[in-house]
Amino acid sequence: MSQVSKQAIEKASILIDSLSYIKDFYQKIVVIKYGGHAMVSKEMREKVISDIVWLKYVGMKPVIVHGGGPEINKMLAVQGIESEFHNGLRVTTSEMMQTVEMVLTGLVSPNITTLLNEQDIATVSLSGKDNKVIEAVQKDPSLGQVGQVTKINTGYLHQVLAADLVPVIAPIAYGPNGESLNLNSDEAAAYIAAALQAEKMIYLTDINGIYKDPKDPSTLYSQMSKAEILEAIDVGIITGGMIPKVMNCIQAIEEGVKTCQIIDGTIDHALILELFTKDGIGTMITA
Repeated sequence: MSQVSKQAIEKASILIDSLSYIKDFYQKIVVIKYGGHAMVSKEMREKVISDIVWLKYVGMKPVIVHGGGPEINKMLAVQGIESEFHNGLRVTTSEMMQTVEMVLTGLVSPNITTLLNEQDIATVSLSGKDNKVIEAVQKDPSLGQVGQVTKINTGYLHQVLAADLVPVIAPIAYGPNGESLNLNSDEAAAYIAAALQAEKMIYLTDINGIYKDPKDPSTLYSQMSKAEILEAIDVGIITGGMIPKVMNCIQAIEEGVKTCQIIDGTIDHALILELFTKDGIGTMITA
């Protein structure tokens, strides 16, 4: 019998070590908010997709909610339309809404589903308008066609998952009169995770969680409770665009999601590192 290499034994050990985590998440729903710089380059997209393929093949039920801000900005620039943001939300005129919907449902979603299909993962690309997966009302007249989620069609999403499909959901909602409403993708993911009672929600962002001092990597919070987060906001540790992210996490957890993780989606195989290693990465938010 040929000698087994040390490297091969180490690989086997890694697989055995991951078994307990695979058991924990087997047949569990994990909602992944996919956006930011993790979508920008082809190499990063392929690594994120390969992680999602792994999750699916070990028996998890991934649900992908994606953003598409950079792609939307590019298309609006081509059209000569300037973007305006209030508190991180894009002011969305009816003209802009057409572009937003076209980019998210005609470009971003199909690209993600194609990458999954290439790995033999069956998917369904959905706008939140399809089968009224996401219903919403206007959030604020000053924001235009920006929605506030009122209902998630969990029955249809459970049918999709029961058919062994991975839903890839664009954050476009069905309005009271059938109009399209633009949603913040973090917020859409939180509502979907809560409605599905997901085991975990993961935000793939551009930074690896929450730091007491962003300039010092050793100050990363590996875990935070709601009380700790609110205190961190009060004292200015959590600021800017991170505030709505953590508040969406808190909302999801209060409505039944077990944990929420904020991780850097540009790290190679970030999802695998988070879900299947002892220490994980990023910041976990818990009740």
